[in-house]
Amino acid sequence: MRHLYLSATLMLLSGVPAIAQEDVPFVVPGDREYSPYLTQDFPNQVFFGDTHLHTSFSADAGLIGNTLGPDEAFRFAKGETVTASTGIPARLQSPLDFLVVADHAENLGIAPLLVERDPRLASTEFGKSLIDRMDANDPAGAWEIFSTTKATGSDPLADVDGLYESVWHRITEAAESHNQPGQFTALIGFEWTSTFDRSNLHRNVIFRGGKETADTILPFSQYDSANPEDLWDWMERYEDATGDRLLAIPHNGNLSNGLMFDDVKLGTSDPIDDEYARKRAKWEPLYEVTQMKGDGEAHPMLSPEDPFADFETWDKGQLGPAPKTPDMIPREYAREALKRGLAYEAKLGTNPWKFGMIGSTDSHTSLATSREENHFGKVTALEPTADPIRFEEVVGGVGGDASVAQYAWETSASGLAAVWARENTREAIWDAMARREVYATTGSRMRVRVFAGYDFEDGDPLRSDFASHGYANGVPMGGELTKDAKGRPPGFLVRALRDPNGANLDRVQIVKGWLTKDGTLSEQIFDIDCAGRKIEKSACLGDVGNTVDRETATWTNSIGAPYLATYWEDPDFDPSQPAFYYVRVLEIPTPRWTTVDAAVFEKSIPSVAPISIQDRAYTSPIWYSPTPRN
Repeated sequence: MRHLYLSATLMLLSGVPAIAQEDVPFVVPGDREYSPYLTQDFPNQVFFGDTHLHTSFSADAGLIGNTLGPDEAFRFAKGETVTASTGIPARLQSPLDFLVVADHAENLGIAPLLVERDPRLASTEFGKSLIDRMDANDPAGAWEIFSTTKATGSDPLADVDGLYESVWHRITEAAESHNQPGQFTALIGFEWTSTFDRSNLHRNVIFRGGKETADTILPFSQYDSANPEDLWDWMERYEDATGDRLLAIPHNGNLSNGLMFDDVKLGTSDPIDDEYARKRAKWEPLYEVTQMKGDGEAHPMLSPEDPFADFETWDKGQLGPAPKTPDMIPREYAREALKRGLAYEAKLGTNPWKFGMIGSTDSHTSLATSREENHFGKVTALEPTADPIRFEEVVGGVGGDASVAQYAWETSASGLAAVWARENTREAIWDAMARREVYATTGSRMRVRVFAGYDFEDGDPLRSDFASHGYANGVPMGGELTKDAKGRPPGFLVRALRDPNGANLDRVQIVKGWLTKDGTLSEQIFDIDCAGRKIEKSACLGDVGNTVDRETATWTNSIGAPYLATYWEDPDFDPSQPAFYYVRVLEIPTPRWTTVDAAVFEKSIPSVAPISIQDRAYTSPIWYSPTPRN
């Protein structure tokens, strides 16, 4: 029979009549279909993108040299070569799958309006003063006028009819024109830039829908309020009025001076309560754990037993000169917030910080770059150059002394948002974010997947139907488990695959946090799979090694593993203790961007700058509760 089919196929290809398909019966026993994918509906693709990119339409980009708008930003993200504002051609190694242009809501689009000499802007005293500075080739003077005026908290352009509407509609139009369902997703968004007492409490607001509904409002800005509770109320009014959906993503809190995860409501001594917890949990399902301004997963002071906690750490101050004190640190980092969220849930009934984790760039160049060897800086003045400014410019703790200063060499190339979804559309990607089925990477595109449940076994990570088995018998990253009727500990299935254009993997870890009956919060790091080494007492025996050549800024994949997969059970599981578990995956060491710069421009780097970096991924947690949910 096989020869008959082959002959028929060859005759068809040659134009000779052959047996018709209906002459050969298609019979599958029972009620099964031949294709196993006809009814498959679980997320089967991972998409990489950036939810935090600024263009010239943000004042702190356009007024300090960025000339590229949303159109160029989207074209670059889709893989086109774009000339940076400093005249350097730039291109991604491979395109992104999605992008959010998240320009600052405050004085939205003021830079392009100045360039265009918009008559509405030019008719105001504020606009005239900025135009005068631009005509005098004094961008620093223009920036000083803008920042001083903004600091008053009063919008000098609030009464100019139609000004912000025209800019917002241009931004939404750019997103609409670049959105290609199934190929590339251009999500509409903006950044609410709360700088309460100059502390960074910024949020990116992401729309599920399109231009038609987004154009019915203007972005909520700090001029409206610096309080996140007012932002959440605004989001609720928008949803009620339009039927569209919104979510907000807070920045990593290491420039918030203890305000990002504070125990009191902003600007008051009132403790956060159940209403606050419910609103924050609803409107902020994600947290941007890594970006240009350092990494916000963990801090060595909070996690002294974690050898990888001191990674791209920014812990000196905030945006302004106010120094950081040790009591602020616990209220700034993701792992500590996840632990404290367990305690708040026990106290209030709601966990305000039950968030998934993503990364993004916070780049102000319109260029969403995240790889160490393609680091275009995060502001235009710091784009690739041999000028010392590339390393020496003060970018954090501005106005303070050296004890609070963060320098340009300390900025991170990070990061990316990875989303597990069924298709590359606005709706599918937004929905995955809302259910927290996402993870963060510090720049590479490794693929990471985790499931937890009570019916998994040791061999399951190697199953051919790994994903379908995981969904059928457990929950994915971002999910929740309650106590098993038989009192069994949950089992975890983890797979990690290296970036196809990047470095091998060093290890896979599970980070656990839990709350004891006496109210103590604890954490533990478990190495659960190690490339080429054994595990003893939950730790890899030995380091993976380091192949980085400092002089040439190169490395090899002669160490590590391209793929790690394992099954793990918590050896210390206590069914009475609320807990969370998330996966951290580390790559082998590769050259940091500063090392790449030293090789390209033949210059020295600061002696305290690391030569290599171990890029990593953080998955959204899976939470365990000893009591069923309502």
